[in-house]
Amino acid sequence: MFDIPAPSRIMQRSSGRANVVMGPRGIVDLAQSGSAKAMLPRMTAGLPEIVFLNTSGGLASGDRLEFGVDLRPRTRALATTQTAERAYRAEAGPARAAVHLRVGQGAWLDWLPQETILFDGARLTRETRIDLAPDAGCMLLETVVLGRLAMGERLARLSLTDRRIVRRAGRVVHHDALALDDAALPRLAGAAMLNGARAMSTLTVIAPNAADLLDRARGLLDEPGVTAAASAPPGRLILRLLAADGWPLRRQITRLLAGLRPDPLPRIWQV
Repeated sequence: MFDIPAPSRIMQRSSGRANVVMGPRGIVDLAQSGSAKAMLPRMTAGLPEIVFLNTSGGLASGDRLEFGVDLRPRTRALATTQTAERAYRAEAGPARAAVHLRVGQGAWLDWLPQETILFDGARLTRETRIDLAPDAGCMLLETVVLGRLAMGERLARLSLTDRRIVRRAGRVVHHDALALDDAALPRLAGAAMLNGARAMSTLTVIAPNAADLLDRARGLLDEPGVTAAASAPPGRLILRLLAADGWPLRRQITRLLAGLRPDPLPRIWQV
């Protein structure tokens, strides 16, 4: 008998890109391909909403996902995701995700994606880039959950590189980065790290008057089971939140968004 080598296994990978351009009167352009989709539900109150969706159901090794928003001058909008993003075990290279946001003169964007859930063995590289015009502003939310507490999930292997870079008129005004790997996981329980928390969130407001919201934000940090702090460096308001699970963190974030924004919560969050 001839020894015929077994064919190498080639896993199917997902790739998607969705980009929305909006002006003061509504959508200007929509481009989408692969697993990335963008929906614009009809709104009767509050900011126009852009809802992004990854139809592949999650991110695995080698997947590529890109979302983009371009707001023309004097445009206000909210962008979010239809559900939590999931990063699954990856046996080879990382999944890669990118978010590109451009906010024109006198415009405002709320980027409020739902949480990212990391499974054991996940490998994810993500970068969020925001380009602001000189007098534009934005609110940014990022939430990461290290396994689902209700399912008894514990992470022993992980590779996460997550960066958020904000430029105003081409100059970096905010750079927030998080990196976790296998060696870091055992140390996360320490008081100098996450102190046992499994869910973490950062809410950032970037605007000339962002510091005016500091006292109001601190007054809203009252959810049981959530440890939080707020600071206001020049031109920014930054809130860091930790919790043992994603649900109390979600309740705290919802209260913050309702108290710091003049508009209703994202409709998709209320389903």
